[in-house]
Amino acid sequence: MAHHTELHETPRETADAAAARRHERFGHLPERIRPQDTVESRPATRPDPARDTYNADEWLIRYCG
Repeated sequence: MAHHTELHETPRETADAAAARRHERFGHLPERIRPQDTVESRPATRPDPARDTYNADEWLIRYCG
């Protein structure tokens, strides 16, 4: 048993218009981004000792509160 697929003929004007639309949308590359513009630099900050202190009751507040 052979499987035969029919090709649907598209009018040439429609195919050309579709090709023109595709080329308009996808026919160019996006603007180039320099590597210098892809990195953000921030000055280092001192560690906050209050932020990293251990609180023995924190588990109770976090999980039961």
